[in-house]
Amino acid sequence: MYLKKVDGPRAITLPDGTVLTQADLPPASTRRWVASRKAAVVRGVLYGLITQEAALERYGLSEDEFHEWTRAVSTHGEDALKATAVQKYRQL
Repeated sequence: MYLKKVDGPRAITLPDGTVLTQADLPPASTRRWVASRKAAVVRGVLYGLITQEAALERYGLSEDEFHEWTRAVSTHGEDALKATAVQKYRQL
């Protein structure tokens, strides 16, 4: 079996005991961002599976957009990433 060379770790263990791998990250061609995909990218960056710079480049995100995702998850959890809940969790 051949393993593709990747930068950084192939898998990480999250504080809740689950394992997040490179394969769990959304594909680079993702155009429809649901809350679970956003959360996977945020967890991948926060726990060192992928660097922030690599994530921004791979998914075509701006720094501001990624920071909003991170802030929403840290403040309100994964539910805050849902498009229908933006106004509910938006800080004034």
